[in-house]
Amino acid sequence: MIKREKSIELLNRAVAGEMTAVNQYMYFHFLLEDMGYDYLAGYFKRTSIAEMIHVEKLAERILFLKGEVELRSSSAVEKIHDVKEMLEKAEQLETETITNYNAWAKECGDALDAASKKLFESLILEEEAHQDQFDTEINNLTNFGERYLALQSIEHSKQASKGISTT
Repeated sequence: MIKREKSIELLNRAVAGEMTAVNQYMYFHFLLEDMGYDYLAGYFKRTSIAEMIHVEKLAERILFLKGEVELRSSSAVEKIHDVKEMLEKAEQLETETITNYNAWAKECGDALDAASKKLFESLILEEEAHQDQFDTEINNLTNFGERYLALQSIEHSKQASKGISTT
C-alpha cells in the first residue's frame, strides 16, 4: 500500500523548490531584459515557464493522492544583478533539485509509490537539461566575456530601433 503521507510531503517540498525557481528565474528575466540581454532574458523566461509546468505536474499528483498542495517558495528571491552570478545561482538551483529528486524518487519507491517515483525521475531529465544550458551559458560568458553580453545588447538595440518587440 502506498504511504501517501510521505509522498505528499516530498511532492510539496518539490513544489516549494520549483516555486523558488519560478520566482528567481522571472526576476532574472526582468533584470536581463532591462539590461538588453534578450537571449538570456528569454532563456530565463522560458525556463521559468517550464518550472511552472513542473509545479502543475507535482500538484496534480498531490491532489491524486488526496493531499493538499502547499503553494509556497522554499526561499526568497535573491537580488542578484551580475549576469555570471545569476547563471551560477540558476545552475546551483538545478543541481540541488536534481540531487533532491534523485533521493525523493528513491524514497517514493521505498514507500511503494511508483507513480511519484516516475514523476520525479521524469523531472530529473528536464532539470538536467536546464542545468546543462546554464553551464553552457556560464562557459560562454567565461570564454567570451563582455563581448558575449555586448552582442546580445547590440541585437536588442537593432531590434528596438526597428520598433520590433524583443520579448
